[in-house]
Amino acid sequence: MIPKQKNYDVVIIGGGMIGSSVAWFLKKHFGFAGSVLVVERDLTYEFASTSHTNSCIRQQFSSELNIRLSQYTVEFMRDFPALMGADAPTLKIQNFGYLYLAADAGQAEALRQAQALQAKLGAGTAILTPDEISALYPFYHLDDIVLGALNTKDEGYFEGSTIFEWFRRCGRDAGVEAVENEVVAIGRDGRKIQDITLKSGEVIGAGVVVNASGTRASAVAVLAGFAPLPIEARCRLTYIIAAENPPQQAVPLTVDPVGFHFRTYGTDGRHFMVGIPPADDVARGADDFSMDHDFWQEHVWPLLASRVPCFEAVRLAHSWAGHYAFNTLDQNAVVGLHPDCDNFIFVNGFSGHGLQQSPGMGRGVAELILHGGYRSLDLSPLGVVRILENRPYLETAVI
Repeated sequence: MIPKQKNYDVVIIGGGMIGSSVAWFLKKHFGFAGSVLVVERDLTYEFASTSHTNSCIRQQFSSELNIRLSQYTVEFMRDFPALMGADAPTLKIQNFGYLYLAADAGQAEALRQAQALQAKLGAGTAILTPDEISALYPFYHLDDIVLGALNTKDEGYFEGSTIFEWFRRCGRDAGVEAVENEVVAIGRDGRKIQDITLKSGEVIGAGVVVNASGTRASAVAVLAGFAPLPIEARCRLTYIIAAENPPQQAVPLTVDPVGFHFRTYGTDGRHFMVGIPPADDVARGADDFSMDHDFWQEHVWPLLASRVPCFEAVRLAHSWAGHYAFNTLDQNAVVGLHPDCDNFIFVNGFSGHGLQQSPGMGRGVAELILHGGYRSLDLSPLGVVRILENRPYLETAVI
């Protein structure tokens, strides 16, 4: 697809959840009068991280900024019809909650410290003993667990796909142009990006360029003449199971200290979602979605049945591999202008948090473009300078 114009005020590289959020906030929410082009490699989004997300939201993070980003997403969902238009659906969170389990004193102390911060910011997280967890959820096996952290307020599943659809629909109605193409070169003169070159051959002038290219973020940065980012594609495996004798209540998204998580899936009470990294949790090619199909039987199922004995009798209904755009420095997003350039903005490296942080990120990047700085929530702790200085802004609650 070829763009309609030769020059655009804003070019967004990547049309997934983050890129679409930036475009919507610019054109629809803030009424930006300039031209906005989204360049996306595959407008079907068949292999995009957005399409393979588990679509959950939580406030159980270890940093204040990540907690506040999730709280804004809750606010955004509650105001969804007013923001999108009268015909937009009402959204809600299926509040089955998140339960973090700790197997030793160090993990327990990390949960206590995070809970204190979360409570200070208004989250409903509670610290529970194994006996208290068993009283609420008698189906767990907890002999190796010393503590848990549970929140069922504004934590659980949300309709991320619906938000994505409306970002694109309303953005298009407001004048956002999206083309299926690929950026193969970026022209830069000192502190200014001048243009982008598309795979189809066109050279397009750009006032501002936004790098929202997911797992390809580092490659796009290099195209613009910057050093590579510590962002790589990491595979995450998802399994949908049907239980013969399921727990008789909703299962919170349970983060097991062994390194996997699981939760209720759907509304029939019989299906559950399980997520885990592969055995070789290393960088993948951006197009590598291969799976070891014996991994479920040999590794994941035994772990799951050990934690929830009634999951010994389950049927694997579906499975897929998706990618995190994983920030190896500190598992946090990289957002903002490059210090050596006045019109190249990063919004990358969400390490699995992108869907739930997309409203806050879209709003923040739009504010940066329109006003030269953040007006609502200060995202500067996630800036590029910390990457260049190798100075982590660490998020410890990564799933």
